[in-house]
Parts: sequence; C-alpha cells; structure tokens
Amino acid sequence: MTEPKVAPYGAWKSPITSDLIVSGTIGLGRIVLDGDDTYWTEMRPAERGRYVIVRRTPGGQISDITPPPFSARTRVHEYGGGSYSVLHGVVYFSNFVDQRLYRLEPGAEPHPTTPELDLRYADMIFDRHHHRLICVREDHTATDREAVNAIVALGHGEARVLAGGYDFYSSPRLSPDGRFLAWLSWRHPNMPWDGTELWTAEIAEDGALHDQRLIAGGENESIFQPEWSPDGMLVFVSDRTGWWNLYRSRDGSVEPLCPMEAEFGLPQWAFGMRTYGFASPSRAICIYIKQGIAYLGDLDIPSGNLKSIETAFSDIAGIQVSADRAVFVGASPTAMSAIVSLDLATFETEVLRRASELVIDPGYISPPQAIEFPTTNGLTAHAFFYAPRNRDFVAPDGERPPLLVMSHGGPTAATSPALSLGIQYWTSRGIGVLDVNYGGSTGYGRAYRERLNGQWGVVDVDDCANGALYLAKQGLIDGNRLAITGGSAGGYTTLCALTFRDVFKAGASHFGVSDLEALSIDTHKFESRYSDRLVGPFPEARELYRERSPIHFTDRLSAPVIFFQGLEDKIVPPNQAEMMVEALRAKGLPVAYVAFEGEQHGFRQAAHIKRALDGEFYFYSRVFGFDPADAIEPVAIENL
Repeated sequence: MTEPKVAPYGAWKSPITSDLIVSGTIGLGRIVLDGDDTYWTEMRPAERGRYVIVRRTPGGQISDITPPPFSARTRVHEYGGGSYSVLHGVVYFSNFVDQRLYRLEPGAEPHPTTPELDLRYADMIFDRHHHRLICVREDHTATDREAVNAIVALGHGEARVLAGGYDFYSSPRLSPDGRFLAWLSWRHPNMPWDGTELWTAEIAEDGALHDQRLIAGGENESIFQPEWSPDGMLVFVSDRTGWWNLYRSRDGSVEPLCPMEAEFGLPQWAFGMRTYGFASPSRAICIYIKQGIAYLGDLDIPSGNLKSIETAFSDIAGIQVSADRAVFVGASPTAMSAIVSLDLATFETEVLRRASELVIDPGYISPPQAIEFPTTNGLTAHAFFYAPRNRDFVAPDGERPPLLVMSHGGPTAATSPALSLGIQYWTSRGIGVLDVNYGGSTGYGRAYRERLNGQWGVVDVDDCANGALYLAKQGLIDGNRLAITGGSAGGYTTLCALTFRDVFKAGASHFGVSDLEALSIDTHKFESRYSDRLVGPFPEARELYRERSPIHFTDRLSAPVIFFQGLEDKIVPPNQAEMMVEALRAKGLPVAYVAFEGEQHGFRQAAHIKRALDGEFYFYSRVFGFDPADAIEPVAIENL
C-alpha cells in the first residue's frame, strides 16, 4: 500500500462522489407481507423520485409491481406513508400525480377506484367481511376551510365515513375476527407525539360503527401503533411513563407488557410506521431504541420477558412479522439500508434488497462516535461525531479539520448512526461531521423530547453550537472553520445559529424556515399548529415568533449562506428562502440560491440531489479557502 499523500483538509480526493451516490442508491420503504410474498417500496432518484412497489417471491424473484409512470406515494399530511396494501396478490395504492386509489390485479393494468376529486387516501386495510377498504381520507374539495380528515370505508358506491369530527386520524386496525375497529385520533394543536386518543368500536352487520370507546390517551399521552394480536388482544405503545412502552387493553384496564427506559415508539410523521408485530398470540418481535441506538427484541407476552436479538443493525424500522419471520429495514455504521428477513427459529438474517450495491473500501469510511457533551443550563446533549478519514490522505502537521454540524429536520425526529454516504462524502474529503440529536429529538424519552417546548430556535441552536465548541475544545476540529447545515426544521436551526450566535462561519439551508410567523400562516394542516408548543400559541405569541425569526434580524447575520429550495414545496414555501436571499443580497453578504423545478419538500431527483451536495461543498471551498480535488460545477455566489 502506498504512503498517504499530504493534502489540506477539504482537498482530499474521494471515491464517494455525488454521481456514485445518486446513481447507485435507492430509498427503501413500507414493507408488506402477503402470504409468502414480501413487498416494499423503492424511491428511485434515477426515475425522478418515482416510488415503485416491488415484490419478492419465496424463490427469490424480485419484480416491479407498479408500472411507470405510476408512483405509489400519498400526500395525506403531506408527508404521506401507508400508501399501499396487498391481499392475495391484489394491490391497492395511492398514485402520486392524481392522489386517486388504484386497484392492481396480477397481470393487469392499474385502474382507479376513487373519483377525480381533491381527495387523498392513506393507511389502507382490508375489511373482508364487508368487501371494502378502510382507510384515512383527507378531503381538500372545499377551498374555504382546511382539509377534513376522517376514517372512511371504500366499497361499492360512495365512500362511507366511519369516524369523523377530530382534526386527525391514523392507524385504523381490524381485529382478527373483523368485529372491532381500533384507531387513533387527535386535535389541534397537538401533534401525534404530544397527545393522541386510542378508540375502539364494534362493527355492525351494516358496516357502521357502534359502541365507540376511548381506551387510552389524551392531551398529554402519545399513543402509537395500535395492533390486534392473533387472539384478539389490543396492544399499543404509550409514553404515559415518559417512555414509549408496550401496553395491552384487557378487561377494561390497561397493563404494561414490558416496562423499561427505552422507546418502543416513534414520532408519527408518516402513516404505517411500525415497531413491533406478532409471531403468535404469546410472542412479539419488537424494535426499541436506547440512547439513539435501535435494537431488536423477542418479547414473551405472558411473562413480559424481553430477550435481545443480536443483529448487525443499529438502525431498524418498518418491521412486519409473521409466524416464522420478521422483515424490516435495517442499517448499520458500515452498511446502508437493506430489506432484511429474520428467521424466527434460527435468528439468522438474509438481505433481500440493498439500498445500494456499492462496495466502499473501509479505508474511506468514518465510523460514528456517540458523544455526550455539556450544553446550556447544566444539561447534556447527544450527537454522533465522524472524524475525517481517507486512506489515501493525511493533513499537514498542525492543521485541524473544518467541521460541518448537521441539524436534523422535524424538529421532532432523530439522527442515527447508520451508514450515510451523504456524511461519508464530507469525511472522505477531509471535513469532520457532527450529527446532532439536540434537545427535542426522539430516542431519549419524553422529557428530552419536551426540552424544545417553547424553546425552538433556542435549545436546538445551543446544542448545535455547544457540540461544535466541545469538539474544538478537545482539539479535534478547527474552531475557526465551523459550518452548519440542515433541511426543513434543521434549516431553521441553521439560520438561527448563523443569525443569533457567533459560532459558525458559514451555513447551508435546505428548504429551511426563516419566518415563523409566515410559516404559521402559510403551511399545511398537519403542521399548522405545530409551533404552538414549540414556540407559543399563535397569534397571541406573535412577538415571540418575530423574535425567533432570522428574517427580522439579518443585521446580526455576518456569515455566508447558501440556500437550496424546491419550488413546489407546500410545507416550507419558496418565499421563506427567497426573503432571506434578498436580505443577504441587500446587506452585501456572500449568498447563493439554488432552486429546483419540480421538487417539493426534500429532493428526490438524482440531478438535484447531486447539485445540492456538490454545490454546498463548492460553497464551503470558496468560503474556507481550500481547493476541491475534483472539478465541480460552480455555484453563483454573490458578494463573495
């Protein structure tokens, strides 16, 4: 092996290119088991972000089920999820372009089953006793009010509303005998991780619901994933103790199944999220998270005994369970996401599909280091640190690397230590990355999650800044070359950090929020009251919204910023970025604006993903004064 070359941090040549990332990587999603067949979705950047339903037969044959141009993606809550269901090989799916439900039988073309109206559907289940689908419907047909959500039955004739009156619904689930329906509902200003209600009702012969009963939940208790066991026991996840744990409803009372300081639930940003499933009436296979790391467990329900299942995965999601196998999306610090099948007799795993077939030499991979660091008010925050690593290069003696702090979206979400080529893109070029789970992130209990209540734009910003300063104090990075980046809510944290703190010297906002007041007025229903808890009730707390909005304090901003924005974004509209660009332009600060036609909230098209990644790297190279090893298409930077 040749001796590593000496080159400044940022100037290392890496095999992990943007072309490699976008050409060789797909997104893996919603898993459905239908007998011995396994289904999942693939988001394909090379097909302009199309979502394709894929089937794998027991013999290992993998084939696309939905033909182009169909894309199985729903816009309920804008974030979607739960976009399809399968029964005996017949697939029902929501098509992205028209949001209609389509029926797809083996060997046939998809045909629509819902009208050409502004209606959206998600979380479909089959009611075989009444020959119908039950799902969540979001009605946008009236323009003089916000959308109306309900649980509806779709059969012959018009849709029938089964449950309505609440602002939001999710997770309709039928008991094995078809006699009972369970579901979740909640009202403004709650988000589903704040407080939800779990209801059940009996289904009459005519298909209507009778004897509706509130089982659990309320304003300050979050219920997640109700599920019926094979013998008809209702199980669900609740955070009533401060941790999302498993419970069952029996004889009018609620009993914990496996109390522990771990998270068996997730923030319900999308429909169809799952952390457990039943192998038998007495056995469940569960995902649980401790200190930001996911584990797999084998739960004996009668005894409450949970045995850990050893796997190579530290990020596990979307589990589906049958009598003999569990299938999930798994990733690790050294392997990207894959559809994984676990044999419940031997606990051996088989990878059914990888997000990427790329094989990266370990010498270019930086492993995550879970760190805890002191932050404001004597508290501790969490992050994963990735040091620069490239087997072909070393930096000159005495030089310390730049640091890119990543602030995840949500803000109620979390980052994980799963292998991300997007992170390795930076570290293999000589730039350190700190991926922060700031106060407000999930995976550390409700108290940690609620640190952000009333403090959005403060706690998250402090944690990102303090994490960077902690690494600088340790001598691990160059404290004079700190940058921060984030998308959506992470973009807001980025802009706040650059405006209200003096720690960072540059930043990138990907479809980020700059004006909280404008966001509250001009966003979609699901998040329209989200800021009530994160900031304060609107419009009563309008002044606080102004105080937390970077757009009103551009006089404090002295760092260069690059903005990336989808022009069809309904969650954070383009004017949020464009207002900041104009302010920076007028002030004479270095600024760049890259807008993408046809993109919504998050970038799904290969060309745009590549442009955003390379464009951000180019921007920092000009700001921090290093020369990229590769030729990169320049970004127009004003006032540089």
